[in-house]
Amino acid sequence: MTAEQLKELLQQIQQGETSIEAGVELLSRLPFEDIGIAQLDHHRSLRQGVPEVVFGGGKSIEQLQTILTAMARTGANILVTRLDIDKGTALQNRFPEGEFDTDAGTFCLVQQRIRQSGGKVLIVCAGTSDLRVAREAAITAKMLGNPVEELVDVGVAGIHRLLAKGDKLREAAVIIVIAGMEGALPSVIGGLVSVPVIAVPTSVGYGAAFGGIAALLGMLNSCASGVTVVNIDNGFGAAFAANRINRKD
Repeated sequence: MTAEQLKELLQQIQQGETSIEAGVELLSRLPFEDIGIAQLDHHRSLRQGVPEVVFGGGKSIEQLQTILTAMARTGANILVTRLDIDKGTALQNRFPEGEFDTDAGTFCLVQQRIRQSGGKVLIVCAGTSDLRVAREAAITAKMLGNPVEELVDVGVAGIHRLLAKGDKLREAAVIIVIAGMEGALPSVIGGLVSVPVIAVPTSVGYGAAFGGIAALLGMLNSCASGVTVVNIDNGFGAAFAANRINRKD
């Protein structure tokens, strides 16, 4: 429940449009709800401005369906990350009004209007192989209410592709840069712009890339000042951080 929803509920009770009993029933699920397999944090929207996000990795289809059924009763928007095709398809079938993105491995159930605020969050993806992480970041940022634009396949192997998009870089309020291999792209962009740059190393690369560790170390040792680095493949974490920087309310 968001602060806006709580105010609306209290106003409805005050005006007699909603009974006290109905209000108590709704509020009884705050601050959290024990559903056996999970403790759903319905109070998070009031504390942080955004509802709880479900990490799909390691959860069974049945567990995810149980969690989402309970969350959906509150009327909140729901985001699930790190879904494989079987889990995503099962959620799509169970909640046909939602949307499973096969590229991002995310499932979104929008039950209330997403109000956009802040400047543009630009998602810059070094290569098409990094696209899954980039899409996770883009969808997360959109669900959190940020205007989002994406640039794909503008890595340092052909730097002219990035330089041709200089206007996009200058228009952004926050830039999320996603790259594997040696992870050089965030340093390049960090030296070109004055806005926050959040770097995401990916696990893309050959043997000496060590599953993204090479890119992670390269980004942590960036020559460009002010580049912030999140964990390997963590597009969600980058988008959440960008939202904290970007939100105006």
